[in-house]
Amino acid sequence: MTTRSAAALASGTANTVKLFVAALAFTSAYVGFSAYHNAISATEPVTTITLSARESPISAPTRRTAPAARAGEVSVGGGAGCADPYVARSVVVNPDPDQAVTYGWRLTRWSPASRAWRTYLVDHGGFAAAASTVEWRPHVSGNPGWYRVELAVEGAETIRSERFQVSC
Repeated sequence: MTTRSAAALASGTANTVKLFVAALAFTSAYVGFSAYHNAISATEPVTTITLSARESPISAPTRRTAPAARAGEVSVGGGAGCADPYVARSVVVNPDPDQAVTYGWRLTRWSPASRAWRTYLVDHGGFAAAASTVEWRPHVSGNPGWYRVELAVEGAETIRSERFQVSC
């Protein structure tokens, strides 16, 4: 029976040594993985960057006051903020005061692709008098570019405003 006991003891000791070595390997692997994870998640040194900026206007500011109205020309003002409409004014003289006269506004936008003025907004109106100051308040938002206002009066040539830049 001593041989069986010795064989069982030797076999148990071998298993114990194997379990000890396996536990030691697992522990060292866990410690190594933890150290690797901590090394990766370490914060990098902080670098301070100082930014500076200077203000420069995109275009000449547009007049806030209402433009003066004159016969034969379209003046545009307003639109100083992105929420503000532009104000286009002109004086329309009716060649036949006994009849009503109709007119049409058109806001055109410059298209660099086609190198032409394209219609953006339109509006129509009319009156029955010898002359009248006409006004239109188009609103442009979210479409920056160059614009101009055209006024077409029935029986007369179309008149155009100076071009102006919208930046919002």
